[in-house]
Amino acid sequence: MSAVGGPIPVSLWRDRPFRRFWAGQSISQFGDRITELALPLIAVGVLNASAGQVASLTGLLWAPALLAVVLGAWVDHRVHKRRLMVVADLVRAGVLLSLPAAYLLGAVTLVQLYVAALLTGAAGVLFNAAYPPFFAHLVPRSSYVDANSKLSAGRSVSHVAGPAIGGALVQALTAPVAVVVDALTFLASAALVGRVPLDERPAARDAAPPSLLRRAGEGMAFVVRHPVLRASLGCAATVNFFTFVAGSGLIVLFAGRTLGLSAGAIGLAFGVGATGSLLGAVIAPRISRRLGVGRSIVVGAVLFPAPIAVIAAADGPLWARAGALAVAEFLSGAGVMLFDVNLNSLQTHVIPDGMRSRVAGAYSTVNYGLRPLGAVAGGLLATLVGLRPTLLVGAVGGALSLLWLLPSPIPRIHALTPDHPVVPESGTDPRPLPS
Repeated sequence: MSAVGGPIPVSLWRDRPFRRFWAGQSISQFGDRITELALPLIAVGVLNASAGQVASLTGLLWAPALLAVVLGAWVDHRVHKRRLMVVADLVRAGVLLSLPAAYLLGAVTLVQLYVAALLTGAAGVLFNAAYPPFFAHLVPRSSYVDANSKLSAGRSVSHVAGPAIGGALVQALTAPVAVVVDALTFLASAALVGRVPLDERPAARDAAPPSLLRRAGEGMAFVVRHPVLRASLGCAATVNFFTFVAGSGLIVLFAGRTLGLSAGAIGLAFGVGATGSLLGAVIAPRISRRLGVGRSIVVGAVLFPAPIAVIAAADGPLWARAGALAVAEFLSGAGVMLFDVNLNSLQTHVIPDGMRSRVAGAYSTVNYGLRPLGAVAGGLLATLVGLRPTLLVGAVGGALSLLWLLPSPIPRIHALTPDHPVVPESGTDPRPLPS
C-alpha cells in the first residue's frame, strides 16, 4: 500500500506535543553551533592550547559514543525515556554553565574543558539513546518521514544561520560567556520536552532480566540478523568512514592551498552547502512519495559523498573553482538530508519498542567509532598520495556504499504505513514488507 492509497495524516504543525519537541530541538541546535565555535576558541584564545590539545578536545566529545551500545541497553530497560532526555539536557546545561563561571573567576583550565567535553558528549549519547522510543511514541507511523523532515530542516537552518550568530556572540561577549547561550538553549529544550505529554507504559519484563552486557550484545545481534538494519548500518558506516576520509578539514585545506580560494570564498561555499541541506530536508517527503522511501535512501547514499569528486576535479579560473566547491557542498548537503530523513524513518518503522535504544546504541558505536578512524586514514592517505587523490577516494568509496543496499529489501520499500508491520520483539527473522 502506498502513501497515495492511505489516509492523509494530519499536519504535524497542528500537533502541539510535536511542535514543542520540534521547538526544543531546533533551539538547542542553534546553541550547538555556538559551542562548536566557542569551545575551541576558549582552548586556543584563553588557554593557548596546541593543535594536539584541540584535537584531544574534539576526540573527547566523540569518545562516549563508543559506549553507546551499552548505554542503549541500559536505557531500553528504563520506562521514562522523556525523563532521561530532560536529565541529559540539564546535565549539558550545567556543565556548560561551569565554563563561563570559571572564566569570570579566572579559574578556567584545559582539564575543565576536557571534562566538559567528555560530560557533554556522554549526556548527548544518553539523549540520543532515549530519543528513538520517544520519537516512535510521539509521531504516528504514517508521519515518520514528515517529522524527520521537519526536525532535519530545523537542524539545517541552524547550520545556515548558527555560525554567523555564534561568531557575532563570541566577538561581542567573548567565547566563554557566549557558551551561556548554548546552556540556555538546553534549559529551553528540557522545559519543552518535559511538557510533552506522552504515555510511557512499562513493557513486560522478565523476572530475572539478562545482564547489561548481554542485552547490549542482543541489540548488536538483532541489527546483524535483520536484513534491513544490517544493510542500512553497513551503508551508513561506509558512507561515514569515507566522508571522514575526505573530511571537511581536508576539503578546507585543499580549497585554500590547491584551489587558491580565500577564507571568505570557502565560508560562502559552505554556507551554500548548508542551504542545500535545508532544501534537502524540506523536499525529502515529496521525493520519498515520488521515488519511494527505499529508492530515496539509495539516491541519498550516492548524492551525499559523490560530489566530493567535483571538488577534487575543480580547475580553471577562480570563479569556476569557487563554483565547483559551492555546487559540490550544495549537492552533498541535499544528499545527506535525503539519506538521513528516509533512513531514520525506515529504522523507526522496523525496530520494535523493546529494542529501539539498543539498536540506536549499536548504530552510534559503529558509526561514530568509524568516523575518527576515517579521519586518521584520510590524513595518512593525503600525506602519502596528496589531497586530490584522497578526495577522490572518499567520493568513490562513499558512493560504493549503495552496494550494501541493492541486494537488500530496502530499494523495494515504497512507503511507511500501518499496513507494514513492525517486527515483533521476540522475532529473530523480521521482514518489513515492501509495498
